[in-house]
Amino acid sequence: MAAALRVSCSPVAARGSAKPSPLDPAICQPTAVGLSCWKRRACGPLFARRRCVAERSKEDPPVPVLAETEDEKTQPDGDAEVSVSSAAVIDNREEEEEAEGTEEEEQPQTRLTYNIVFVTAEAAPYSKTGGLGDVCGSLPIALATRGHRVMVVSPRYLNGDSDKNFANAVDVGRRIKIPCFGGEQEVTFFHEYRAGVDWVFVDHFCYHRDGNPYGDRYGAFGDNQFRFTLLCYAACEAPLVLPLGGYIYGQNCLFLVNDWHASLVPVLLGAKYRPYGVYKDARSILVIHNLAHQGVEAATTYQNLGLPSEWYGALEWVFPPWARTHALDKGEAVNILKGAIVTADRIVTVSQGYSWEITTVEGGHGLNELLSSRKSVLNGITNGIDVDDWDPASDKFIPFHYSIDDLSGKAQCKAALQKELGLAIRPDCPLIGFIGRLDYQKGTDLIKLALPELLQDDIQFIMLGSGDPDTEDWMRSAESTYREKFRGWVGFNVSISHRITAGCDILLMPSRFEPCGLNQLYAMRYGTVPVVHCTGGLRDTVEDFHPFAEEGSGQGSGWTFSPLSKDSMLGALTMAIETFREHKSSWEGLMKRGMSRDFTWDSAAAQYEQIFEWVFVDPPYVG
Repeated sequence: MAAALRVSCSPVAARGSAKPSPLDPAICQPTAVGLSCWKRRACGPLFARRRCVAERSKEDPPVPVLAETEDEKTQPDGDAEVSVSSAAVIDNREEEEEAEGTEEEEQPQTRLTYNIVFVTAEAAPYSKTGGLGDVCGSLPIALATRGHRVMVVSPRYLNGDSDKNFANAVDVGRRIKIPCFGGEQEVTFFHEYRAGVDWVFVDHFCYHRDGNPYGDRYGAFGDNQFRFTLLCYAACEAPLVLPLGGYIYGQNCLFLVNDWHASLVPVLLGAKYRPYGVYKDARSILVIHNLAHQGVEAATTYQNLGLPSEWYGALEWVFPPWARTHALDKGEAVNILKGAIVTADRIVTVSQGYSWEITTVEGGHGLNELLSSRKSVLNGITNGIDVDDWDPASDKFIPFHYSIDDLSGKAQCKAALQKELGLAIRPDCPLIGFIGRLDYQKGTDLIKLALPELLQDDIQFIMLGSGDPDTEDWMRSAESTYREKFRGWVGFNVSISHRITAGCDILLMPSRFEPCGLNQLYAMRYGTVPVVHCTGGLRDTVEDFHPFAEEGSGQGSGWTFSPLSKDSMLGALTMAIETFREHKSSWEGLMKRGMSRDFTWDSAAAQYEQIFEWVFVDPPYVG
């Protein structure tokens, strides 16, 4: 077997057009790692199965591609292949056409279409712990609407409570064996076609346990590296072995890998696929949602990943002396996210501000120098929001509906929320809310510090969240101490989060760092004015209020404060409170400007398409 290429600081690329090679289930060997099967591609059951895939495609032919390459016009090896170009075909499903009827709706136009494969640890509504799930549940649909063929690959989590989320996903009858962690691990695939997207779920017993995708009440799962290694291998195989809609996605696809959980994908492409002529024209884009989580494990775990020894340098990580446990500790580790930063063809963060912050010492979490070296392929795109789920004119979770043209329902939502939580129903009393995880990143320690002084004013304050046990206990205690002014809801509840967003006048977000943030976007759409720390996506999306701009009509959608301190935060809140009380017309202008902002996913999807065009300009990473 040929040795994999050594990691190089200066990527060297090779172009080509290898044909897809789906595997026979009886062989049960991944394309990249079952090299003996790859060499037998012109004989035996594998050759027969490739003809079978092509014959099925003739019965249900795909829509013609938008652009045809020379490689598609000819088949050098004489093998009948499904024609899949670097500009992807549009998936055409007869049953969906019948459901939609014969009326043609105008769709957003795009210049090129691609076969896009999202790889993610979570995707709403199937699995979600935060913004990652929201993004990977909404952006694929927006891209599919714009004409791309889109697959999302994530684990099939079963814990008793969430099993119903996968009720419509069916076993596609494909099983592959993945060589890692000292043996061959068998995984299966489930599939659901919904909203124009192929939702593919990797099934293995390690995903069947209580808790969330990453851990339970005792902490993070100890085998997370194993669980997400399986996800990455399976995601590399899915475009080659799953005939979704009658034909496979093929090799000329674009992988969007999200955070460290999916970061082995670009490493695998360079180490285990391209050296053998597979995925030679594919590209990978790393999407960083939160750089603080990097998938760092002991250096000895590298041998479990199934990668060639020559590729250790791509993942090598050495802790500084001050971070080591003892004098003999060499600090050697592997960093999965670092591997993707080195090998991905482009890097995207979830806001423009965050794309700059991660190149600084303060925001880079030890990777700032590496990210600075890749600044030429680093971009930021602000997340969108699901405007169907988050729409004050139709939200099923709020008691009264309203819009930018009729704000009367906003006051009714406030009164209903005050009544529900046992607060005095006072329209003129500023109601401030916080929604988020109770941890250091979200600045909850600053809220604890400032609350006694803040509640000396005539205001009401609501907190919703879970996380740090000490902060949860503090919320319960504060509710007893400030019974007339403070309410703390420990835990997370979707419906109450919608009602708080609709009922509050002000949303407070004192995050230390915030790659994008979604709550401030939800708040503005609901006419709730955000007060945020000037960082990351918060700085990008919240425009400071200027009452005398635009010939006195005002400008801005909220307040930002910096530095991150109690006095700075209280100063911004004081200005917001006084504006609410004393300047009603200015406050209404703030509300309406926020509600008129375009935070739809279609806008973000158009920006992603520009990145897609750029990534195919340069040759792919080889190693």
